[in-house]
Amino acid sequence: MTDTKSRLRAKWLEQAGILTEALPYMRRYAGHTFVIKYGGHAMGDGSLAAQFAHDVVLLKQVGINPVVVHGGGPQIGAMLERLKIKSEFVDGLRVTDAATVEIVEMVLSGQINKQIVASISGAGGRAIGLSGKDGGLVQVRKLTRTTRDPDSNIEKVVDLGFVGDPERVDPYVLEALRETDIIPVIAPLGCDAQGHTFNINADTVAGALAGALGATRLLLLTDVEGVLDKSGKLISELTVDEAHRCREDGTISGGMIPKVETCLQAVEQGAGAAVIIDGRVPHSILLEIFTEHGSGTMIRGGAERA
Repeated sequence: MTDTKSRLRAKWLEQAGILTEALPYMRRYAGHTFVIKYGGHAMGDGSLAAQFAHDVVLLKQVGINPVVVHGGGPQIGAMLERLKIKSEFVDGLRVTDAATVEIVEMVLSGQINKQIVASISGAGGRAIGLSGKDGGLVQVRKLTRTTRDPDSNIEKVVDLGFVGDPERVDPYVLEALRETDIIPVIAPLGCDAQGHTFNINADTVAGALAGALGATRLLLLTDVEGVLDKSGKLISELTVDEAHRCREDGTISGGMIPKVETCLQAVEQGAGAAVIIDGRVPHSILLEIFTEHGSGTMIRGGAERA
């Protein structure tokens, strides 16, 4: 046997081994819903974006029901700068006035959403672009923040404008798509009771949808490996109680706090588990779903990682 044939045989055997390992998970999760928050470096890198589209199509083809929720902060910021519209942030949330929310909707629903839909279609799937405004999917309440003046120590309420938090989720539209070959791609927008458009944090929307759908998993694609312990080592799995303790002792800090809180809320509201995944790793969602070791940090209520 020539060296070329030997290398090909070794490659084929490796691929067969991968399929053998993945098959039990494909069977286990057929018919289950996975909500995937897509953003960060994974969305900004062309190669990773193409891989993500193919991976989502693969999930659908093996019988899993993926629901994609995307962000778009950098793209919104770039468009606002291009149009010379100033914006500011309070606790990581963009203050969104009437002019800004129009740009936010244009970028999220009109630009990014359709790019992702086109990528999935190009990978052989069938996708539809939605936002939380469609079909009454996400009704919001206006969000405010309280800050403390460092000099006077006086608290004041900051009006964030058209920034909202999910108050009620009606998953009817997504449930209607469950038995079709269509993959929903959702922009993080919603309406209040008066029909006003509100910008919502994409992680928060994904968590709320995962809870309302009773999703088997919420997958948060991030730009970090996952939750690290105090020595810098990845924590592969946490129970809800352990996650709360890590938050209290400072193991979970900084920008990881809101992500973990989103995971906790999703699990407490009905999702089977939530996983914080490094979206910079190629095929990270496939590694999480179809391998024994998984990927990133899982926060679970009672279900084992599988």
